[in-house]
Amino acid sequence: MNFPAELKYTKDHEWVKLDGNVATIGITEFAQGELGDIVYVDINSVGKEVGKEAVFGTVEAVKTVSDLFMPVTGTVTEINQALDNQPELVNSDPFGEGWMVKVIVANPADVDGLLSADDYKALVGA
Repeated sequence: MNFPAELKYTKDHEWVKLDGNVATIGITEFAQGELGDIVYVDINSVGKEVGKEAVFGTVEAVKTVSDLFMPVTGTVTEINQALDNQPELVNSDPFGEGWMVKVIVANPADVDGLLSADDYKALVGA
């Protein structure tokens, strides 16, 4: 299982890649493995400010539907449109082509409270 060290993680299995004040967010390899085959991603929060830990969308897998929780407070500026036609990208490349949203971070200190790769690895027992 892959745990990129440059990313930050949440207890709800989202990852965050920070580039200045822009955060790219997706779900972890562990999360997509637990969900199984992703068949639909529903995110409609472009232009909206979403609070930390608020639901910003859902992922539908063959087995279940799971909420997506915002790791940082911020305004959603972009949704990965490729997921409309290829939701399986979340399974095949969760840290790359399977990213979900880009957000302008309102409070950079939110990122400081997230888990490191080692902390997340310990959380999932890897």
